[in-house]
Amino acid sequence: MKRQRSSESVAAKEEKYPPPRDFQKKAHVKSFAEYSRLYKRSVEDPEGFWAERAEELSWFKKWKRVLDYDFRQAKIRWFEGGKMNVSFNCLDRHLETWRKNKAALIWVGDRAGEYKIYTYQLLHREVCKFATVLKGHGVKKGDRVAIYLPMVPELPIAMLACARMGVIHSVVFGGYSAASLSNRMKDCGARMLITADGGFRGGRVIPLKREADEALTECPEVKTCIVVRRAGTSVQMKEGRDCWWDEEMSGVDLRPEYDFAVMDAEDPLFILYTSGSTGKPKGVLHTTAGYLLFAYQTFRWIFDIRDEDTFWCTADIGWITGHSYCVYGPLCSGATSLIFEGVPTHPDPGRCWQIVQDYKVNIFYTAPTVIRALAKHGDEWPNRHDLSSLRLLGSVGEIINPEAWKWYHKHIGQGRCPIVDTWWQTETGGNLIAPLPGAIPTKPGSVTVPFPGVVPQIVNDKGEKCKLNEAGYLVITKPWPGIMRGVYKEPERFRRTYFSQFPGMYFTGDGAKKDEDGYYWITGRVDDVINVSGHRMGTAEVESAFVSHEDVAEAAIVGYPHDIKGEGMYAFVTLNTGVEGSDDLRKALIDDVLTSF
Repeated sequence: MKRQRSSESVAAKEEKYPPPRDFQKKAHVKSFAEYSRLYKRSVEDPEGFWAERAEELSWFKKWKRVLDYDFRQAKIRWFEGGKMNVSFNCLDRHLETWRKNKAALIWVGDRAGEYKIYTYQLLHREVCKFATVLKGHGVKKGDRVAIYLPMVPELPIAMLACARMGVIHSVVFGGYSAASLSNRMKDCGARMLITADGGFRGGRVIPLKREADEALTECPEVKTCIVVRRAGTSVQMKEGRDCWWDEEMSGVDLRPEYDFAVMDAEDPLFILYTSGSTGKPKGVLHTTAGYLLFAYQTFRWIFDIRDEDTFWCTADIGWITGHSYCVYGPLCSGATSLIFEGVPTHPDPGRCWQIVQDYKVNIFYTAPTVIRALAKHGDEWPNRHDLSSLRLLGSVGEIINPEAWKWYHKHIGQGRCPIVDTWWQTETGGNLIAPLPGAIPTKPGSVTVPFPGVVPQIVNDKGEKCKLNEAGYLVITKPWPGIMRGVYKEPERFRRTYFSQFPGMYFTGDGAKKDEDGYYWITGRVDDVINVSGHRMGTAEVESAFVSHEDVAEAAIVGYPHDIKGEGMYAFVTLNTGVEGSDDLRKALIDDVLTSF
């Protein structure tokens, strides 16, 4: 039994799933040979390759120089001299086409049956109205605005209005505390906060305004707080500072301004905070043209988007996945993006599949955590729903173990949908390593091959290239348009964090292996390594070994000091529904995992 499980784990790495023939015929990139030609061109002539891609966007003035960079100095500039506006690219340019009456956003509320649909024309009008509100409050180009909202339509509307005016937005996840919000507002120097009275999540009310009020006591420089009515709860409104979104919008209902700021390609677009190893969050700064181009191009090719598709990314817009693949990538492409306020298991574990059925979702992009949580409830929930509209599945945010991958492929994709397992970071702006679904055979657990223009390498402690199947540090040797331009107000931290460990390369902080087919396998964060008796073990690999057991839904590994071994491991394991824990099962799990290493 033990040997069999170990060999099954190895076999999973060798198993390949070719693109389905019908999918391949209609794909943007139809074969591995076509991908190889694109990739070869992109690394041999990156400036020519990205200049061609950039022609698909709308520019007010063409760039003078495609790329100027020096990784040793942490200097990166794309499309210098070019002028554009992100909001214009996401909205205005579609209004001159048939897409003006196409659904841009489908919003599905936490409560069943609650939804709104915004066409490109309607979304454009709402964005222009809120841009007028921003202007009326004295917010101008270069100012920072913090956004602390639930997953409601006002969130992308506020983002696009900021982008329209040249205002730098900083979205703060609605689940963060008052202290986290105030720290981020102080760091970016926000002059306005956009929040809500509350939000709904899993049937519960999240008291956002209460948290915002507490945060604002620490941020006297924030002069205006605009509040969306969502939960209908009673909140305190501070005179002279707080105002209601709907009242502000009604004042410009008949006379919205359609103006937009002409932005330089390297002007800041947004700041998004991510955790830092020192404990202080990093303000990841993304700029205008490079970020938009990369979000657009990765969205089109990795998700093989078609005009008739409805795309659903389940991420919260407070994270980079939501920025790039709920808002900017889809809207720049003229696609239909579905955003969901609730949680996958409320009011029951069939909620996601009900939404797929109701809105004929074609592409479903979610996290392994969601997949495992839904798989835990068994196959009956997806089997109750019509999932025939799905043609492509995606995974994002963490490593997906082969067992979860196969469940996803079999029970959600019904064996006919390719899975794009995507690797990237807040700092990268978009997917860096992922299969193009019509061209690349997939392997469960592997993120496969780099996106065109992305040049990864796996190196050891000395910066030397690793052998095949040898675990090492994942670095990127050349810039891509979506790469962050800095840590806000901390240029030295930017250089030290990403470019000092391996000079001349971008250090991702992740570990990886590369197999004989050139496929990449992410092993987890390099700081998530536990040294047991001299053996370095990635927590993600150990967790995957636990989850490979048929009775296990989820696992988390935590290291602890050990007098003899240096470090030991605690394993926190969640069993599948209906499975009872026992000493025998505990012993079997430990024995099973030990045979994998």
